[in-house]
Amino acid sequence: MPTTIAIAAVTWDDPDAVRLRAAQRTELDARYGTDDHEPGATPTAESVAVFLVARDAEGTAVGCGGLRLLEPGSGEIKRMYVDPAARGTGVATALLRALEDHARDLGIPRLLLETGTGQPDAMRFYQREGYEPIEAYGPYVGEPLSRCFARDL
Repeated sequence: MPTTIAIAAVTWDDPDAVRLRAAQRTELDARYGTDDHEPGATPTAESVAVFLVARDAEGTAVGCGGLRLLEPGSGEIKRMYVDPAARGTGVATALLRALEDHARDLGIPRLLLETGTGQPDAMRFYQREGYEPIEAYGPYVGEPLSRCFARDL
């Protein structure tokens, strides 16, 4: 496990944030065999309340995640991604906890998220971290590849 993981809020167009989101997209395109694997509105600078980047001890950006506000009382985790070389080192857990802290600071008591059937590792991770499977919500209703989870903070 890295001795240091620094997590900080960045702007949506921060170069490291853009690079990490592009890497996530490339990985998901390969996993699903298409670039059309996300139902609903694409997250944007306007729709994401906070976007975090995790850096290792050398300052290299190795992970990211965002928080989009939904109806009052809930938020949605978006664009969670950790560079493959940094997986298994605690980066994802640190990012998730930091997003939960931001949600609490914003008065959001419930977090939701969607992942897909092509990401069994993500589904295991979220369940291990206390997220329970829920019925599909919003744009994910009726989407056969979508799996939704939630956690009350």
